[in-house]
Parts: sequence; C-alpha cells; structure tokens
Amino acid sequence: MKQARQIIFFLLMTTSLSIILFTSLSPTWKWAAGILYVAILVSILFVLLLEGRSPYKSLLWIYVLIFFPIVGYVFFLFSGQLEVKGHLFKEKRTNGLEFFKKYVNFPASDKWHDLSERNQNFSNLIATMVASPISMRSTTDLLLNGRETFTAIKNEIQKAETYIHMEYYTFRSDELGLSIIDLLVKKAKEGVEVRVLYDSIGSHNLSRASKTALREAGASVQQFLPIKYGFVNQTINFRNHRKIIVIDGKVGFVGGLNIGDEYAGDMNQMLFWRDSHLLVKGEVLSALHGVFLMDWSYMCGEELLNGKYLQTYDVEGDGGSQLVASGPDTKRGAMSDLYFSLITSAKNRVWIATPYFVPNKAIRTALAMASMRGIEVRLIVPEVSDGFLTQYGTRSYFSELLDYGVEIYMYRKGFLHQKIMIVDDDLATIGTANMDMRSLNLNFEVNMFLFQSRTVHDLVEAYQNDLNDSVRVTKDSYSKRGLKHRTKESFARLFSPVL
Repeated sequence: MKQARQIIFFLLMTTSLSIILFTSLSPTWKWAAGILYVAILVSILFVLLLEGRSPYKSLLWIYVLIFFPIVGYVFFLFSGQLEVKGHLFKEKRTNGLEFFKKYVNFPASDKWHDLSERNQNFSNLIATMVASPISMRSTTDLLLNGRETFTAIKNEIQKAETYIHMEYYTFRSDELGLSIIDLLVKKAKEGVEVRVLYDSIGSHNLSRASKTALREAGASVQQFLPIKYGFVNQTINFRNHRKIIVIDGKVGFVGGLNIGDEYAGDMNQMLFWRDSHLLVKGEVLSALHGVFLMDWSYMCGEELLNGKYLQTYDVEGDGGSQLVASGPDTKRGAMSDLYFSLITSAKNRVWIATPYFVPNKAIRTALAMASMRGIEVRLIVPEVSDGFLTQYGTRSYFSELLDYGVEIYMYRKGFLHQKIMIVDDDLATIGTANMDMRSLNLNFEVNMFLFQSRTVHDLVEAYQNDLNDSVRVTKDSYSKRGLKHRTKESFARLFSPVL
C-alpha cells in the first residue's frame, strides 16, 4: 500500500511540474497544479519529520526535496533512506524474531557462571536486542586466509550426507568458484540437498552456465533481491553481505571470505588477501542456520522448519558463542549499537581490523573516549584499498582519532579484508560487518561474538602478527600529507553515508 502511494505521489508531482513548466494551460490549471505539488511535498516532509531523524539529517533531506524537484524525491526513495525504518522488511523482521524465540533456545549451562560479569551483561544485551541466546556448547576454530578457509570448506562439502546450505554476497564463476561448484554438483547428484542463495549484485559474475549446472544436478539456486526488480520495490540499495555455510547441522562457516579467486590470494599468484573466517560446531549452528532459513524463505517461499534442518549436535563447549544477524530485517542499528557497547566496556584494550573504516559519530566518540581513559585503542586498515572512495574516506578520519591518541596502522603485505574487534583478552567479534555506514545501516550482515574462548586468544595472536606487517601512522607523518591528499579525503568523505 505504501509503495503504491509513493508511486502515485511521484506521478502527481511529475504531472504537476510538467503542467507548470511545459504546457500552455490557463493560469487556473497551473495554480491548481502548484497547490497539488506543494500539498504532496508538505505531506512528504511531515512524514520525514515524524521519523525522528537527527536534526541535521532531516534538514539535509528537506533541502534536497525542496530544491531538487522530482530528482530529490527519487533519490530519497531509492537511496533506501525512506525504508530503513519503514515497512519494507517488516514481515521478514517479524518472522525472524519469531523463529529465534521459538527454535533457537539453548538449555542452561553451568559454564555460564564462568563468564565475567561484564561478559554476562554484554551477552544479555545481545539476547535482548536480537533474540539470539549465547551457547556454551559450541566451538569455533579460526581460519586464516584463503588456504585454510577454502581447504576446510571443500573438505566439509565432500563429507556432506544430507544437505549443504550456502549464502554468499560474492560467488564468482572463476577458478575457485568453479572448483566449489563442481563439488556441489557432485554432491547434488549423490542425493545431497544443495541450496545456494547469492546476492544479485555481489554475485553478478556467477555465470548462467554455473547456475544451470547446479540446477540440472538437482540443486536449488536463488538470488537475493534481484536487480531487475530493485528499482520498482526500492530494494536495490539493500544488499545481502552475509557469508554462511551450514552442512548437515554438524559444521558451519561464517566470516569475511567470499568465494572468488582474489579471496584465495595465498593459494595462487594474486595479491595476498588477509582475511579471517570461522569453522563452527555445536548448538550455535541453529542460530547461524536460522539466518539462512529465514533468508531462503523470504526469497523463494520454501519453509524448511522441520527436524532435519533444525537439528544440531552438541559439543564440549569452549567459552561462549553468540550469533548476531543485523540489517533492515532486525533492530535498526543493532550492529552499530553492539560495537559501541563493546568499545565502551573495554578495560585494557580495543583492537580493530577492518578494510573500510567509515564510522558514525557514536563509534568515533567511543573510540576517542576509550583512548582518553587510557585504553589501548588500535586500528588496522589496508594501506591500499580496493576503491578510491573507501581508501580516502577511511583516511579522512585519521586526524580526529590521532588527536585522541588512537594508534592507527596501515597493512602493507596485501589487502586486509577481515572484520574483527578484540576487547581485552576475553571478548571478540568476527564476521561480515565492516565498520562503515553501509554495513551498520543498510546491508544484511552476520557476526559471531566470542566470550572467553580459545579463538579469542587465536585472534589476539593473529592481530599481533598483522601489526608486524603494518606501518604505524603518526601525527607528524600524517600532518605532512599534501594538499592533493587532503582534497581527496575531503571529497571522499562527502560520500561516507553510502560507503
């Protein structure tokens, strides 16, 4: 209903302006068209004010809508801003919460009491925000880079007996992608149920031949929010950035690596690709699988809520594991709020590695205040990014953070793509969410939060190794950058809301 109203508004506004500017109708008609245009514009602005945005954002959109007729309204609609709080994913959001409350309930464990009070409180915050409970009967293994990750993924695919469920932002039909597709085709022909959900923009290089081969073998292949309908239903700006594999309810994968040759940089002659992934076992798989099941159902209507797909296998727990899915289908800004809470809860250190650092004001303030409290705050970003805007948009925040004593390092060995945060020695998160506006507000993301587990210590060790492959940015060296670089940073920062 709301989409229909928006289309009607667009048509009426366009018609009204056309009558005023491009016809020779009588003044009476032009006055009527002008009154209609103003009435519609005022109603749009009224709805905008009711959304409760920050004053500067509300004023920005008011100026855009007033001074850029029609074009401003189109940009307002298709930028996704109108729908972040709106109806667009309301049903998906409701179904997801109901699923987690009904099917993702872990029995109490005495090991819960081994967690520190801080970690218990943070875990309860996650459960309150996204209805995802902590598991004390799960394990995670850190996989470094493409060699470890894709070797493990291929080994587990070959062991599959019942089903293989995969959800990826980027899935390419290149050498690596085809090798995995061949395995999926083989397992599908053996009778294993194979389902692949891919983002229609991120996986635009997944060839028709690859999809046909999978389908002819008996696999189901579905794209997430197809591009061809994106402009009509206003979903083109919302992308599925998740990377999920669940096999037989026994093992799963989540983390930063997509499926493409560049992600296997340590397996071939391409640029070294520094990334991290997790191999997951135990009851927390039901939460990871639940994210896939809800996304799959949303796109193709197939309900898979039976025992075969909900069964997991308990293991001897290693600390706590808690899954967080974020995006337009969850509480708005959930990942941003949790990142903020993580930073403000730190007692000794906050270590962050991210390929794209375009934080909101709250996170910048949290990092600055943590550093001023004497917390060791470190940030690693790639020295060379994969895009002009992301590289210089990231650097535009260096001056502010350096002034507060935040340590900034640029990774030089290759391209750093991992998304991790480590707080003190016992709490960390790893997953798909970058520390940028798109991941924190628009994309569908998924992260694992780890409490007092062996994997946290593995992340600390890996982070220390990454520091050895990085160069520190000092206030003195950064202040000496030329006008050319300052101009690039200022220009790129203008695009921070969409990076």
